[in-house]
Amino acid sequence: MMKVYLKQPFQAEQFDGSNEMIDKYELIDAGTMLGTHHSPELYLTGSGKVDGGDWIATGVNGEHWAVTGDVFKKTHAELPVVPHYVAEYINYMKSSYRDIWDAINYPFRSNNINKYMEDNSETFARAWLDGYQVEGHK
Repeated sequence: MMKVYLKQPFQAEQFDGSNEMIDKYELIDAGTMLGTHHSPELYLTGSGKVDGGDWIATGVNGEHWAVTGDVFKKTHAELPVVPHYVAEYINYMKSSYRDIWDAINYPFRSNNINKYMEDNSETFARAWLDGYQVEGHK
């Protein structure tokens, strides 16, 4: 068996059962699929049944898939949250074609960046590798 990870962050939204979300994700009910009557069971085309509390994920090509709430919580985490100055530093280093080694060993970092990286090295590495959210911009 091979272990793998998702290389690209994706968006996910917890299904609340609202008509807006049913329309947004074009969910269909079991009765319509069978040509009988309407049913409270909703399905996401190509992904299966969706219940309230499940998560609907959107891939890089706009495709959707459903993940049950328990499985989602066990296997997914939000992107790390970093201050705006850390986001600017990561963007600057990457736009200058530098790698993470350069970012860690860059001699001209500000004191704020030095302090952040000392106190949050794993969060910085995760943000560099997987992406991040900026504080206050969820």
